[in-house]
Amino acid sequence: ACFGAVRDLPKSTLGVDVDNNFEPKYVTLREETNRKALKEIKESAAKVDEILIASDPDREGEAIAWHVAEILKNFKKTADKPTSRIVFNEITKDNVKKAVKAPREVDFNLVDAQQARRVIDRLVGYKISPLLGWVVRKGLSAGRVQSVTVRMVVDRENEIRAFVPEEYWSMDAEFKTPRQENFTAKLHSRKGESIAVGKPGQIKSQEDADAVLAALKSAEYTVGSVTRKEVRRRPSPPFITSTLQQDASRKFGMSTGQTMAIAQQLYQGISIGAEGQVGLITYMRTDSLRLSNEALDSARSYIQKTYGDEFLPQKPNFYKNKKNAQDAHEAIRPTSAFHTPESIGQHLTQEQLKLYTLIWKRFVACQMPPAVMDQTTVDIPVDDFLFRSTGSIMKFQGFTKLYEVAKDEDENGNDTNRLLPEINEAEALGLNELKPEQHFTKPPPRFSEASLVRAMEENGIGRPSTYAPTIRTIMNRMYVEKVTGRLVPTELGEEVNTWLVKNFPDILSVDFTAR
Repeated sequence: ACFGAVRDLPKSTLGVDVDNNFEPKYVTLREETNRKALKEIKESAAKVDEILIASDPDREGEAIAWHVAEILKNFKKTADKPTSRIVFNEITKDNVKKAVKAPREVDFNLVDAQQARRVIDRLVGYKISPLLGWVVRKGLSAGRVQSVTVRMVVDRENEIRAFVPEEYWSMDAEFKTPRQENFTAKLHSRKGESIAVGKPGQIKSQEDADAVLAALKSAEYTVGSVTRKEVRRRPSPPFITSTLQQDASRKFGMSTGQTMAIAQQLYQGISIGAEGQVGLITYMRTDSLRLSNEALDSARSYIQKTYGDEFLPQKPNFYKNKKNAQDAHEAIRPTSAFHTPESIGQHLTQEQLKLYTLIWKRFVACQMPPAVMDQTTVDIPVDDFLFRSTGSIMKFQGFTKLYEVAKDEDENGNDTNRLLPEINEAEALGLNELKPEQHFTKPPPRFSEASLVRAMEENGIGRPSTYAPTIRTIMNRMYVEKVTGRLVPTELGEEVNTWLVKNFPDILSVDFTAR
């Protein structure tokens, strides 16, 4: 193991020849871990006939492979030994054997992509940071991705400050059917216009709400229409880095750094009894939804054996990548669907088991059929007003047999999963109660780590391997702090951001960073 980078640009100087095609100048890292690792690599390499470099399967990994190869080329005892690059997405016996049979040269397109990014990082960091030190205070740093991420947090805070709450009212009616069963419907529209916020029918004040109440108090209520339609809910795609970080945060309160550290342990391998050390998941830094044929076969075979043919779609489910996905590796998935959380749980820590179960369930569920529901919409027109109630009955569980989805609400806040009593068209209804409720629009929420990762991904800022380190960096630099689980810019962060945006608008731009 080389423990990450082995060479980098020097810390004390720019290390980039700006006048000579931005040629980088590398130095071997001198930290104790690096020195020890390189010593062991050289000693081992001196004893063999052939060298295979198997660093991570991404641009960073390709660059590390090249740096290791260059160091060995300049070491007398290994200078003439054939050196190749091998790649695997999962650390399992079959995949490692397959990779060893298919050695290749280092891919310089990938190496150059990493070098270009490293050079821009250095130019932004080393040219702008000293200016920050003079203007704001010593020891501050700017960075190509970190500064734009701070800008996103500051922009959100400014939106919250500028926000002016707007009053609106909702109206619920509790009805009784002729069979003495109660159900609730929401006021949906008046004079054909939706009462949702920002729509022409919106109820904006107490007086307006009182007028609606007065008009409805003595009205007679009859069911207008009852519409039943079959609704299919498809499973979510398998995890990519950003969605795994978001889900682990939502469900377990894990930070992005924590999630990635645990995922790294599952990827590198854990001893699971008779099978020995096994990599339990595929590579966890990915933006691709692609699944290998072996993975699909494994999931389909497990589903058929466990749940039977009715839970197995005729063909595998495929998911489409976003247009800017690098698609270098598969989605995050278990290396075998038959390594169920129950069968290996005793070998994992509590945190490892939580994360593994999340990945395993999401993967197996993504190859199951949709859940099928009968959705019922009941419309109750009264003069100029329309009340609506929505509910549904599960006809076929599909993927929800394995993977529970959060409850759904439609745009009017109706819980579409609730059950309704028997309601028939043209039936007279009794009115138990009309419940008006005052609300105020809320500003956009501050980012959590999970929602910031989602915003970074949507804007093309950073990449799967940098989401967690970037968030860690801006917090360590005291530009952003966590307040009750939400990210808030510090005074220092705001001051630094204001100065950077004013003086370097082209570099502090989301578009530039994404490109």
